[in-house]
Amino acid sequence: MKKIGADQFWKKFKKFWGKFWFIVWKDDSFKGWLISIIFIFILIKFIFLPTLSFVTGTTLPLAIVESCSMYHDGNILSDFDAWWQRHESIYSPYIINDLKFRDFVFKNGFNKGDILFVIKANPEKLKVGDVIIFNGGSNHPIIHRVIKIEKKDGEKIFSTMGDNVGRVQFFEEEIKSERLVGKAVFKLAPYLGWAKLVFFDWKNDKSQRGFCEEN
Repeated sequence: MKKIGADQFWKKFKKFWGKFWFIVWKDDSFKGWLISIIFIFILIKFIFLPTLSFVTGTTLPLAIVESCSMYHDGNILSDFDAWWQRHESIYSPYIINDLKFRDFVFKNGFNKGDILFVIKANPEKLKVGDVIIFNGGSNHPIIHRVIKIEKKDGEKIFSTMGDNVGRVQFFEEEIKSERLVGKAVFKLAPYLGWAKLVFFDWKNDKSQRGFCEEN
């Protein structure tokens, strides 16, 4: 069998890479466009996201907000004082006042279609006001705010509530650590998640479709 020397190997590799690079980034034909899409998909799916998952410590490092449960009227331009006046009575039983809420992450909530950056949720470091992602028994994880933390049998138990829901729902009354997926730390891209949601939103109930309104 004929052996290929190191010099020949690198020459062939460079030639192959040059052709591949041209097809992926410079070829304007349909074939070039199709190969580019496939290459970018493989790069994101099998390299970028697994690497990001390893670094952040969670299986969901980027989360697309799929509901309006954390929406504040006006979104980015939300008037916190006006919002708080309408919601103060909801949070007072949990000893959460306006000054405390102002220090919470996402104090103005976030919108359907926003993409959030997520890290591992360490149960021992979570605190009231954090926004966590957890398994709620549905097809998609829930993204809500921690409003109460209790300790039972030496384990921390979390209760959450959506800023735009106004009540604690049955699936979030007692969240144990094994249900935690991650903790949202900042908004990476407002509305960009609609590039994906537009293909699935029509399947939702009519009351849950489209852009958000405050309840």
